[in-house]
Amino acid sequence: MAYKYLHTGSEDGVATITLDHPPLNVLNIEMMEELIQALKWANEQPESIVAITGEGKAFSAGVEIADHTPDKVDSMIDVFDRLFLTMSEMNKPIAALVNGAALGGGYEIVLFCDLVVASEKARLGQPEIQVGVFPPIACYILPRLVSWPLAMEILLSGDTFEAARGEQMGLVNKVTTAESFQAEAKDFLKRFTKLSPAVIPLTKKATLAGLNKDFQEGLKAIDRIYLEEVMKTEDAVEGLQAFMEKRKPEWKGK
Repeated sequence: MAYKYLHTGSEDGVATITLDHPPLNVLNIEMMEELIQALKWANEQPESIVAITGEGKAFSAGVEIADHTPDKVDSMIDVFDRLFLTMSEMNKPIAALVNGAALGGGYEIVLFCDLVVASEKARLGQPEIQVGVFPPIACYILPRLVSWPLAMEILLSGDTFEAARGEQMGLVNKVTTAESFQAEAKDFLKRFTKLSPAVIPLTKKATLAGLNKDFQEGLKAIDRIYLEEVMKTEDAVEGLQAFMEKRKPEWKGK
């Protein structure tokens, strides 16, 4: 599929979606519709990891301000919500590769990803309150990722922060230099793509199945996935057999 505001590619076990709307990859309604379609495409690829990154000097500086006006805001919120519902339904882990500014709605995409690699040049934050609104997705997800005081500081101040501060708060997995960003991000993802492409998404599924449930209910849901799905894959059999035979497993992805 041809896109106007992004492009896609697959390599080394990673299906990559690159935001490409110069100069700052600001998200408009049409671009978010494209991103929804690209995520659905990525979810159907054989690759085990999905990566979202930005072309140029920014990941994304947020949602187009003009789309917040009364005549467009209903349509904007509709597509914005559908974007995150699509992300929530992805069975593959999503990695945000943050090469520059990720602000507002752009940073909400990062927050909703499973893994985050950021350049030392990245600036992160939710500045919405400074223009008299608030970030809906960040209001939901931030208190689930960091302590309440840290979540409220980010939401109520609108201040931006560096990737190193994000790593300190547990919101970034790895910070790289600007020069080595591409190579280090690729190496980081190799840690996961060398593992079973069948079991990686099932591990995410199991983690989500236990989320926000009490222990007994959550454990029951996780055990069901383990017994009925993981243990029926060829990769689970291969992995256990390879361990007992003291050899490297040969994953089949099924």
